[in-house]
Amino acid sequence: MTQELATEPNEQIQHETPGSFVEVLPPSAIQDFSQELQAAVSRRGWKELMPVQAGVSPYLLANRDVIVQSRTGSGKTAAFLLPLCERLKNAPKGCHALILVPTRELAQQVYNEFQLLTTEMQISAVAVYGGTSYRPQLEAFRNGVNLIIGTPGRLLDHLIKGTLNLKTLKYLVFDEADEMLSMGFYRDMVRIGEFLPTRRCAAMFSATMPDSVKRLAVQFLHNPDFLTFSGDGVHVSEMDHIFYVVDPMQKDRALMRIIELEDPDNAIIFCNTRNEVEYVAAILKRFGYDADQISGDLSQNARELVMAKLKQKTLRFLVATDIAARGIDISNLEYVFIYDMHKDTDQYIHRAGRTARAGNRGVAISLVNQIEAVDLKKFAKRAGISLEERPLPTEEHVRQRLSEKLAAHLEGSLRDASTAVRERMKRYHGLLSELNDHEHGEEMLLMLIDSFHQQLIRIGRGIDHEPVAIPVSHASTRRPDQDRHRPHGGERGGQRGGDRGGQRGPRRRN
Repeated sequence: MTQELATEPNEQIQHETPGSFVEVLPPSAIQDFSQELQAAVSRRGWKELMPVQAGVSPYLLANRDVIVQSRTGSGKTAAFLLPLCERLKNAPKGCHALILVPTRELAQQVYNEFQLLTTEMQISAVAVYGGTSYRPQLEAFRNGVNLIIGTPGRLLDHLIKGTLNLKTLKYLVFDEADEMLSMGFYRDMVRIGEFLPTRRCAAMFSATMPDSVKRLAVQFLHNPDFLTFSGDGVHVSEMDHIFYVVDPMQKDRALMRIIELEDPDNAIIFCNTRNEVEYVAAILKRFGYDADQISGDLSQNARELVMAKLKQKTLRFLVATDIAARGIDISNLEYVFIYDMHKDTDQYIHRAGRTARAGNRGVAISLVNQIEAVDLKKFAKRAGISLEERPLPTEEHVRQRLSEKLAAHLEGSLRDASTAVRERMKRYHGLLSELNDHEHGEEMLLMLIDSFHQQLIRIGRGIDHEPVAIPVSHASTRRPDQDRHRPHGGERGGQRGGDRGGQRGPRRRN
């Protein structure tokens, strides 16, 4: 399989930190890796590293914590596997690297990629996820596996039972951190942190960078560098701008699919008319979401009551028209959904600007038809906005993701069940047998599962909403040849990639 050089010809690295002077590491090249990895890359037909691979590798090779924003399909899996394999090539038995992923499918994908890169290397790995036998996982642990790729729920099971020990861990990677939060794994990840050694190198990869991802980073990363890879070389630092092309007749269902996958803690949804506001609010409530609405004809008293709920974080979704939303200033609002595009595309900035306030990050998601997509792209180019088009998730994809999410939460509830809960559970064995034989038993069990899902919807992600700033150290206080003395860091080490011909280097952001 041939690797494309980049998703766009002028894709480039951008380096963000609040400081005015930043030490930026030069990108790596294929020649900077071992002969075994070079041979593996050559067999796959890669002529040179993709930008995310070249940009991230030197940071992990130098044991520097890093947050990476990179789109799906950018080559990010190899961006962490290449430096990890380079560092693990002579590692003794024991788990030295852990890659956390949100789904079984992604765990298997990363594992398969690892196998393709290490055919000539003596590095062992195992994929660890629920819904499969514990036996091969336990056998891999006993044999001193070097790299574990797994979902948070099953990993936490092993850690609590004592079947997995991470005392030799040196590298921690979060792949698709935004997806893990959307799946509801926040509490599991925090608990996993209790089993991790203090000194380690960590990297976090995410397609979007809402404030919840930043909060997670603060808990696991120390003085991280922040690299973002933009397809058109333009990046609005505090926001992610995403759009989906949808059939206007299926727009309501498309919105629900996206919300079910993104699972935002809170959001404003913009519509053009009062009728649309009422309709979208009704759809959200029908799916079990806490939603309210404001439009131009709402009394000031009623408007203030709705706004108070939103500010106090007791309301999850606010559906509004532009006029009704004037003056809204909500801190820590992560998402804005633009259900109806305004005929004046400049209105996009006012709508999207309701999120990413006071130094926080946000995500703006637009649902557009084919003609509106063309207008939005033109506007984004004129306004200097990095705009990402995503394929609309299918019903099957949503069903699969929802099933995996519910199964993970049920496993977690069982794992945490007290003796009293387990005793109470025994009382229902007879009922379970009766339901299995009942003519409507399957529907009744599905109804119970739906009730459990509604509880999860009401709970949300369970993430604290206190504003958080990522501490980023200034490059003037750390040189590449200096070992930083830091609580989360591993041993300082070394190889750095050289410049790639024709590849534009990292750009400092003030």
